[in-house]
Amino acid sequence: MDMGMIFFVVSALLVTVTADVYIVTIEGDPIISYKGGENGYEATAVESDEKIDTSSELVTSYARHLERKHDMILGMLFEEGSYKKLYSYKHLINGFAVHVSPEQAETLRRTPGIKSVNKDWKVRRLTTHTPEFLGLPTDVWPTGGGFERAGEDIVIGFVDSGIYPHHPSFASHHRLPYGPLHHYKGKCEEDPHTKKSFCNRKIVGAQHFAEAAKAAGAFNPNIDYASPMDGDGHGSHTAAIAAGNNGIPLRMHGYEFGRASGMAPRARIAVYKALYRLFGGFVADVVAAIDQAVHDGVDILSLSVGPNSPPTTTKTTFLNPFDATLLGAVKAGVFVAQAAGNGGPFPKTLVSYSPWITTVAAAIDDRRYKNHLTLGNGKMLAGLGLSPSTRPHRLYTLVSANDVLLDSSASKYNPSDCQRPEVFNKKLVEGKILLCGYSFNFVVGTASIKKVVATVKHLGAAGFVLVVENVSPGTKFDPVPSAVPGILITDVSKSMDLIDYYNVSTTRDWTGRVKSFKAEGSIGDGLAPVYHKSAPQVALFSARGPNTKDFSFQDADLLKPDILAPGYLIWAAWCPNGTDEPNYVGEGFALISGTSMAAPHIAGIAALVKQKYPQWSPAAIKSALMTTSTVIDRAGRLLQAQQYSDTEAVTLVKATPFDYGSGHVNPHAALDPGLVFDAGYEDYLGFLCTTPGIDAHEIRNYTNTPCNYDMKHPSNFNAASIAISHLVGTQTVTRRVTNVAEVEETYTITARMQPSTAIEVNPPAMTLRPGASRIFSVTLTVRSVSGVYSFGEVKLKGSRGHKVRIPVVALGHRH
Repeated sequence: MDMGMIFFVVSALLVTVTADVYIVTIEGDPIISYKGGENGYEATAVESDEKIDTSSELVTSYARHLERKHDMILGMLFEEGSYKKLYSYKHLINGFAVHVSPEQAETLRRTPGIKSVNKDWKVRRLTTHTPEFLGLPTDVWPTGGGFERAGEDIVIGFVDSGIYPHHPSFASHHRLPYGPLHHYKGKCEEDPHTKKSFCNRKIVGAQHFAEAAKAAGAFNPNIDYASPMDGDGHGSHTAAIAAGNNGIPLRMHGYEFGRASGMAPRARIAVYKALYRLFGGFVADVVAAIDQAVHDGVDILSLSVGPNSPPTTTKTTFLNPFDATLLGAVKAGVFVAQAAGNGGPFPKTLVSYSPWITTVAAAIDDRRYKNHLTLGNGKMLAGLGLSPSTRPHRLYTLVSANDVLLDSSASKYNPSDCQRPEVFNKKLVEGKILLCGYSFNFVVGTASIKKVVATVKHLGAAGFVLVVENVSPGTKFDPVPSAVPGILITDVSKSMDLIDYYNVSTTRDWTGRVKSFKAEGSIGDGLAPVYHKSAPQVALFSARGPNTKDFSFQDADLLKPDILAPGYLIWAAWCPNGTDEPNYVGEGFALISGTSMAAPHIAGIAALVKQKYPQWSPAAIKSALMTTSTVIDRAGRLLQAQQYSDTEAVTLVKATPFDYGSGHVNPHAALDPGLVFDAGYEDYLGFLCTTPGIDAHEIRNYTNTPCNYDMKHPSNFNAASIAISHLVGTQTVTRRVTNVAEVEETYTITARMQPSTAIEVNPPAMTLRPGASRIFSVTLTVRSVSGVYSFGEVKLKGSRGHKVRIPVVALGHRH
């Protein structure tokens, strides 16, 4: 398997010989695609979208056979003690991860029967009012028996940084008792210190994967935990978004910010820890975690992780080892939601590429937190701060950090960022509002608002103001909960107003020392959210299309991202020992942003769809989510996306399918889509085989299947979207829809496109009986070559009220 990516090497020394982790694939089918033929071993392959019974004697004996083969190859080639096998991959790919020297890796490359040898590389994390925003409590949960049944018997697997099992979001006591789970067979590791299981009736599997991290010398058991314990916070947060219990009081600093709930609060959680707080993770560990999750029988996989950088050896994006392993997962009937990446708002920043994966972009929902500082001169300055107000109808003296230092401390630290109470004169600060500078240290995480709060408490100050005096373009400011009155002034012009007022009101002697502090102010209440109609919007950081088919960034004939879901300022569970966010150290909840937060929203909503339609394929679930999504915001306007203006300020522009895919998820509509665009393993192979520039040998290496070119062009892949990256003259693509409703329905088909491209559909209408499938065609013609994509849509409107919509993107060329 060609699996290289640029990789930051942390070499482990073995008797003065450097060694690295390599991922090796060998000839012969893995369990998922073995059709028989090896002496004494019957076939283990299943039809597309079917689960394998991994406990059957057939499967376990073939698995043992593959592992013996891996051990035999290594044993024949190398002396005992000169290598260390880390994992045998048997389920989705046939191969192993091994810690060897570069010379030994070269020996493996030259050995007959070895398909590929690639050095491991790093991955990274892509870092709750949302159930109400999405209409779950009123429109969705009641139809499935209420929140007490939402997601019943569905297992969601999380390949992330582990879980904090003691959090109320994951408790199973005081809940309706869970029944037995027959299809899931995952293991539960014990806490090495307390010997207690990481599982309860809600958490049904908990394992950790760190062999590659250990071999690379990156693993520190004191902070990374050699167990499924979350040492970071990220894993607990993502699990709670998808499947956390309903109605958990979200308390922090004595204030209740609301009640937390997952999208599918009754779904079970299976934890596969492969990410760690300081270094992210390694592909060998992540692939082992995905392989194990599918083997164990998860229904849905949530991945808030992506490759750090493009591979150096795999030319094709769709065949990087993430996507190739996930193709096996989807073949086994597992729905995969993956974060799009946080490289936005720039084009071609996606880290999730393939048609078998649901790629999730991040939206800002309707809840915002704002606050204001009122000055003694009557000016009100807007800012951010999830904090209580100073006492009403009262102004407090303002003191600047640099003016209230103890004499000896000025030179030692940067005192203006208010991280150390011991450098200040308590007498001068007590009962006053302390003005601090928001330095670069806050951006990189070496200073935190949490520490400013601690300083204010220690000194007995009435509150704090953090002043942003200069800002690098595009800096993202998020409100942080504070136990004391506090505000962050992010607008530099407002900061200048404050500084000018302070300087005019403060008298000094000839040395610059303050004689009298006369500036005054008060901090407003920032705890209550403000709800906006201009939601959802595409978040600035959310990675953008077009999708790319190779790592020279040539455009693919497949639209990505697929769908938009909330990912900005999401409240969810945190672990008290989590360090991923300095402002939430020691807290039980955190308010954070990222496509990492968007992916588990889709994983949880997919669990609700799968609960209603247990026999549906991953493609059918994905189609239902996409075709029912919305491109209109709450105010009835077309969706907008955050973008940089010419002056590099953040502004709003009209969003396109490269920002949001098919649109923002609408869970209620997804439970009754009318039609689905279904696809299976053969369709995915057809997409790969017809994509220009992909080496057929490479495809065979990954899939153990010869190419079939019946699809003719990758745009004919039966996606719930249409993308043509190189439209010359006229091109016709086909789509197949299946009626999943219980009644016959007639659909009229219409299409529209921006003027540079003409669009026609055929037939204009069709009638489908329940369960029946029909094909329609879409013909696109270049009218004028503008050098930019034109956008449009195809709509299928049903006689019984179903509305099905798919986005169309095309780039016209002269030849």
